[in-house]
Amino acid sequence: MIQTNLKEVKSRIQAACETAGRSSQEVTLIAVSKTKPLEAVQEAIDCGLTVFGENKVQELAMKYDAVDSSVTWHFIGHLQRNKVKQLIGKVKLIHSVDSYRLAEQISKESVGKNIVSHILIEVNLAGEESKFGVPPEETEGLIREVSRLPGIIIDGLMTIAPYTDHPESNRIHFKNLRKLLVDINRKNIDNVNMDELSMGMTGDYTVAIEEGATYIRVGTGLFGAR
Repeated sequence: MIQTNLKEVKSRIQAACETAGRSSQEVTLIAVSKTKPLEAVQEAIDCGLTVFGENKVQELAMKYDAVDSSVTWHFIGHLQRNKVKQLIGKVKLIHSVDSYRLAEQISKESVGKNIVSHILIEVNLAGEESKFGVPPEETEGLIREVSRLPGIIIDGLMTIAPYTDHPESNRIHFKNLRKLLVDINRKNIDNVNMDELSMGMTGDYTVAIEEGATYIRVGTGLFGAR
């Protein structure tokens, strides 16, 4: 099933890139394996997937220890400060930094392990109370603060758009995240040169790609419904 689904997802990525005049090499597919057993992760690896995302630290750490070391892990869920220590050194990118205190903890643990952690700032563009993320108007200020911390590099921005049966309705949020990234880069803030946009999930990733996504997070579209 995963092989068939992956073929479909890749086809849709290619089509969206062609629509936007982009290369498919600019888009990284993150296979969201949350709640999926190790057998499903291994099947996905056997199908050629190498980049996986998890939203719980304990589950990521378990899978990190259990599967091939060539796999790259991303943390895409809400991160609690008391769980940071278990995560540092295991992931390529933390997508969901939404406060200075969380960034400060990531910095402390990273410096302690003598590594640099790459992060994205999570922005709540739709203003949904059920979602985490910093409001758009506070994003630049947070980035200026976080950019001064040692052991951290801000790679870009992330958003979780509203769930919808009409993907086109989320285009405005993806467009606005891209605009926010461009606007902040134009400010020439010290130690800040952001390129990555993590946006788009199973229901709306093609629209996100058309608006500039560099990371898309696809779970159900690959593994089937939970």
